[in-house]
Amino acid sequence: MIHYKTESEVALMKEAALLVSKTLTEVAKVLKPGITTLQIDKLCFEFVKDQKAIPSFLNYRGYPFTICASVNDVVVHGFPNNTSLKEGDIVSIDMGVILNGWHGDHAYTFILGEASPAEIELVKVTKESLYKGIEKAIVNNRIGDIAHAIQEHTEIKHGYGVVRELVGHGLGRSLHEDPQMPNYGKRGSGPKLKENLVLAIEPMINLGTREVYTDKDGWTVKTRDGKASVHFEHDVCVKRNKALILSDYSIIEAAEKANNELNSTYY
Repeated sequence: MIHYKTESEVALMKEAALLVSKTLTEVAKVLKPGITTLQIDKLCFEFVKDQKAIPSFLNYRGYPFTICASVNDVVVHGFPNNTSLKEGDIVSIDMGVILNGWHGDHAYTFILGEASPAEIELVKVTKESLYKGIEKAIVNNRIGDIAHAIQEHTEIKHGYGVVRELVGHGLGRSLHEDPQMPNYGKRGSGPKLKENLVLAIEPMINLGTREVYTDKDGWTVKTRDGKASVHFEHDVCVKRNKALILSDYSIIEAAEKANNELNSTYY
């Protein structure tokens, strides 16, 4: 069943989404070679708790961490660990919060230092595809219009692998609501979009094959060929003329840029 929100509920959801953005901004301030994803997990847990919110992912269906930290060939659901991140790593941080009874849930992919040109392009194109999809999140379009826009920009135009097994979703009082939001599909297919449907739109795009597998921990999803994968995610509210993005990348990007400039002075 699809749940449509009232304007006041959308406003509350925006507060939750922005708290995720603010938390990822804190990550952007400190992320550099040498730090561990377990340290990032602790930072995010403490920041969310300080804001009187609840980490959405922690203990969700048994998941044992605040964030998903997916490095290089990990697509999504990577467990934070004590391995130091290194120059050139591609790091996707996905997390959610519950604030005032509503979920925020989004993700951002960071590049640590100098990655390969192919990986840098993958990050750029995947982020672009997210906004291509968001452009289609307007009243009377369909889920397939969003999905096709993402697939067209990544798979058809650039030859990347679009993961089929994992999709975006509706969002609200539950972390995962209807409808499912795939990153591939046909124009004009799927449920019709109505005003104040809130979606977590999240392209998961592989540099090589779209084939993936789940690691023995039961959570970590990796690319079958060992090549890099990138994950971006925004919380988006369907509107009549232009979608309303509830989360905010601008503050993450500003912190990322400042941190990169600071760290570059030490090399």
